[in-house]
Amino acid sequence: MLECGPAPAPQDLCSHQESLSMVAAPSDGFHGSQWRSTCLLPTEEQKRDVGHLGRATLDESLGDRSPWEEALLGQIRAMSDSQRSSALEVIQHRMEEHTQVSWGLSTVFCLQLLWKEVADPGIRELLAPLNLEPQQPVEKAFLFLVYGLILRECASGDLVRRHLTCLLELSHQTAGQREGMAVASGIASSSHLQEVWATLEHLGRTRVLRTACTSPDYQELDADVHWRWVSSTSLLCYGHMAVHAGERILPWVDNVISRMVYYFSCSCYDNVLETSFVSAAVMLMKALKQERSAQRYRFTQIPELIQCLLAILQKEPNFLATLFRQKIILVIMELSKLRPSLKPVVKSRILQTCLQSLYELPPMEMLKSCLPPLDLAPDVMVLYQKSMQALDLLLQTFISENKSMDEMCFLLQHTEPWLKSDKSHECKRVVQTIFLLLKYVVDYVKLTDEATPSMLGHQIGLLTLLWQDRDPVTRSHSRQCIYLLLQLLIQQKGSMGRFMHLNKMKNFEAKALRRSEMKFYNLVKALDRSLTPAQHTQLILTLLGGLCSHDHLQCDLASQLLLMIFQNQSIKVEQVAEILQGLFQELPSIVFKNILQTMMKAVTVLGTQHTQETVEVMLSLCHPSERQVLPLWKALASNNQLAHKVLMLLYMKLKLRPPKELVRLSQQAELISLLALGTIYELLYTREYKATVRWAFAGILVGLLTQLHYLFELDVVEGISDYQEDSLEVKPLSPCRTCLEALKGLFWTTNYWEVFAYLQLLRGWELFEHLETYTEGVTLLARAMAHYNCEVKAVLGQAVISLKSSEERDNIVAILIITEFLNSQELMQYMSRRAMDNFLSLGLSSSNQLVRAMSLKGLTSILMDPKKVVLLRNQLAGLLDSFMGPEPQDLMGLMEILGDILHSLGTQGIGATSIRMAQHLLSLFEDEQAPVRGGAISLFGDVVHSGGKKYRPALKRQAFQALVPLLFHLVDSCPAVVMKTKLTFLRCAILLKWEFRKELFGKLAWGHGLSAENDIFIYMRVWTAGRLGGGPRSPWTKARSSWPAGGEQLRQLPPVSHAGVDLPGQPPQKPEADGHEVHRGHPAGLLYRPLLFPEEGRPENLQEILGGPEAGLRLREPQVLPELSGRHH
Repeated sequence: MLECGPAPAPQDLCSHQESLSMVAAPSDGFHGSQWRSTCLLPTEEQKRDVGHLGRATLDESLGDRSPWEEALLGQIRAMSDSQRSSALEVIQHRMEEHTQVSWGLSTVFCLQLLWKEVADPGIRELLAPLNLEPQQPVEKAFLFLVYGLILRECASGDLVRRHLTCLLELSHQTAGQREGMAVASGIASSSHLQEVWATLEHLGRTRVLRTACTSPDYQELDADVHWRWVSSTSLLCYGHMAVHAGERILPWVDNVISRMVYYFSCSCYDNVLETSFVSAAVMLMKALKQERSAQRYRFTQIPELIQCLLAILQKEPNFLATLFRQKIILVIMELSKLRPSLKPVVKSRILQTCLQSLYELPPMEMLKSCLPPLDLAPDVMVLYQKSMQALDLLLQTFISENKSMDEMCFLLQHTEPWLKSDKSHECKRVVQTIFLLLKYVVDYVKLTDEATPSMLGHQIGLLTLLWQDRDPVTRSHSRQCIYLLLQLLIQQKGSMGRFMHLNKMKNFEAKALRRSEMKFYNLVKALDRSLTPAQHTQLILTLLGGLCSHDHLQCDLASQLLLMIFQNQSIKVEQVAEILQGLFQELPSIVFKNILQTMMKAVTVLGTQHTQETVEVMLSLCHPSERQVLPLWKALASNNQLAHKVLMLLYMKLKLRPPKELVRLSQQAELISLLALGTIYELLYTREYKATVRWAFAGILVGLLTQLHYLFELDVVEGISDYQEDSLEVKPLSPCRTCLEALKGLFWTTNYWEVFAYLQLLRGWELFEHLETYTEGVTLLARAMAHYNCEVKAVLGQAVISLKSSEERDNIVAILIITEFLNSQELMQYMSRRAMDNFLSLGLSSSNQLVRAMSLKGLTSILMDPKKVVLLRNQLAGLLDSFMGPEPQDLMGLMEILGDILHSLGTQGIGATSIRMAQHLLSLFEDEQAPVRGGAISLFGDVVHSGGKKYRPALKRQAFQALVPLLFHLVDSCPAVVMKTKLTFLRCAILLKWEFRKELFGKLAWGHGLSAENDIFIYMRVWTAGRLGGGPRSPWTKARSSWPAGGEQLRQLPPVSHAGVDLPGQPPQKPEADGHEVHRGHPAGLLYRPLLFPEEGRPENLQEILGGPEAGLRLREPQVLPELSGRHH
């Protein structure tokens, strides 16, 4: 920069000028991207002028000329062109001769050198009125001023072009030289604008572009140093041209800006270039401000000019040492006022760059310590305040140019990164900026439209999250910002009555900060009354985002506000989807457990208010098998009444089954009924829904059965038969498999495991895997339910409803269930014979042949026609004579007929005949033919349950005697016999009321090897010990004497896993049974004799029976349903 020292008249001229605040002169050895030298530091004079845009130049005082100036101009105007040319040559010659002198910023030289060169008396007369003695020092800048004045007064354009070209040939190395050339060019342009423009164009083509890409570090040639900063000189020249153009600036302004932008873009970037560009931009902006018609002119290069200024601002170091930031922001502010208005993308870049440049400065307490070593340390606080003031003015200008709520949201939107910042000082700065902006708008700006941008709710949410910030200034400003924003909304709507809640909120802010709940309540009320549904939704989504913070205070504030908003019943139906989707996305990122619990309460409240919409949205959030949505379903189960509504809605969604013709293949996975099916499947294993599932058992059962039939109709059967229960690989289930597993899980989770076991051990679930055997599966399932009195009343009522349905699949399921339930002991308690007759008659009119046939079968059942009991019993007596004869014909056929008669008699039973049948069937267990053995074992299970209460003790004794033979047949050589043996063994255990019956079923169904057989044996010993133990001579005494190695064998059994499968490292031991012989290590072989020939002996306790701690054998609950082992309970 140029500093003017004290001097007589010429120096008085300079003393009235302000120094150039933005021009840097590279000191020796200073190049590249290093920090500016101390010449860039603001002087005290600059600080006094810091509030004014622009910069003073050496010739600004010419408008108010002193007497000596008038005299100087008079002398110049009196000179001829030849005299002026001679004077210019002399001045130029002396300046060129001393170019190598390092003048520095305040360097002066004596006019004595010039004086000696002046031979023309006219030129001496020119300088005489200045009273310049040869020994008197003069600022070098004064000579550039004189040079420019002479050029301005020249009448010849060629003369001006020639001498200006010569002047520009001087070295561009020092800041004083560059600024002097620019001053002279600017003064000359006031009279010779075209000539100066042409000269600068020539300079650009010949010098600027040639040196533009020269590396700043390349200093081998003196010529490179001479021309290195010629582009900076050109930029300053254009700035001074704009200052002196006056009213002629507008036709030239776009060209000037385009040259500035181009030279800046193609030149090597350094401090000299950036300061020269900013100086030129300041001067250009000052010239445009003085030209009134500029407000009506449409500029074409403003965005490009702003982009260059932003590029400079981005390169500013992360500390404050000059007013560079302030000046750039103020120039951009003035440029934004020009026409046409800036496009949003340009304004967005401005905001991002300016905000980042100031907000990301170090904290105030560190700003001074971040400064590099400087000769004169600046007042950092003043620099910071002035820079922030410039930013405030920029924002105020933007909102003043576009007085709308949309513009306000646009401005606030760009503050979001720092509102979310984890750095306290950044958050504090941005909130203070927002507060000042809102205060300005409330006090001085009247918004012109009634726009209701939805993103305003988002910005209110961000400010609300700072209400409990640790910094008191941030807390206070954030609360005032909310109040001001709501005040703007209310003023915009013209509803003064809504100020009530605002005033309450403000009063509580001032009086009762400790009463946070009441304060939040008033805030929630004010937001509810002032925001549109879209804005309200954005507010809630923003608060949901705050739940994921690692700041517990902020998370707690967000969760409490959300709960209060939900409880206030301010959520509209159209908001539910977005809110739940937002919560679902944030759930995995919530850190604190109590925050998650609060949000689950909020979900419960929301579900209570909008149950149907909540269920529909949650079905669409993700596939139920992914299970991320399960916490939300659990939240809906915290209220029993709400849980009932949820399952009812899921049942209704399950029944939304469009015909196959209307379902495209690509849409099958999106069917709402399939989503409801998957959700029901998951909820079956959710502890919170256990009671509700039991309550809705009948509806779920019928819904699943009809859903499976519907899937068969759609031909969506892939993956139903290749399912492996013992596979550890987790794969998503196909729709059909999901439905079947849900059907199985329904019985297991509601503790109707006997029904489940009945079908599992008969492989009845496999009947549901094919449409051809589907009806057999439903029949078998209904038979098991009737046998074990599983929800007969509720399912019967649901079946009656389905029988009246117009859907054929509903009729099929209903009639199959009703027909089997006719054999239930409790049916007549729930429905009269006449009512049942009416319903079965209804099925006779069905268009489906199966429905008609089953209805007819039901009408001819014993329940509907009691006279058949005598007929069937008489027929049974005749068959028994043949069956128990010495050589019965067609033994298998007889057993099948006997089984059908037993089933037909149902609750009537066969009385004492059952004992005879059981005894005879027991003898057939050892038949050589596997089908006979299997048939006898299966029929035995039916017989022991057909005697009624009167004969039940006797049948229990028969079941007890059958235990050991059945235990042998668990390892029968025929798989079919083994299957039937498992079911009969379990039915006997149920009849005898064993402990651990459910665990026994697990071993029978999924256990393998000697370990499973050993556990079955232990369950048997536990029950036997409880029944026979206690006398002085227990039957186990003979067992111990008969098995010298028995106890040791038990202790040497391999360890057993939770599922009854041998642990790794212990290969399963396959039974070596052949026919009826069992290897001597088999538990049945150990148990046979003491069970058949009990002897008295000493009592044994249960611990000894199960094996002591040293035995390494424990009675454990087996894992049932391995495929469900990972489910929630």
